[in-house]
Amino acid sequence: MNVEEFRDYCIALPDATEKMPFQAFPAGKSVLAFYVGGKIFCYLDIDRFEMCNIKCDPLIIDDLKERYEAVSKPFNMNPKYWIGIRFNSDMPDTMVKEMVEKSYLIVKGKKRG
Repeated sequence: MNVEEFRDYCIALPDATEKMPFQAFPAGKSVLAFYVGGKIFCYLDIDRFEMCNIKCDPLIIDDLKERYEAVSKPFNMNPKYWIGIRFNSDMPDTMVKEMVEKSYLIVKGKKRG
């Protein structure tokens, strides 16, 4: 998967928007974040395209880390609720997209409540 394909997938989710919210920080100038209901559900560095960070069900985080080398601690987010996923590793692209959609649904659900 490449950055354009990943971006197209994320922005195609219903009501998803994108922003580059960390422009004030030197390390954040190329961080693209995807939102639903004004809340981030996924973000990544588009210049490096090594990994994305997504919200995750805390009950499955440890299992995912055991099953996939691609799953790690998130960058700059609470590891109780977020994970990092390295692209083009041992997690198939279809599974990465499924995890992004789950993150989107978690965040969207919280907005409704």
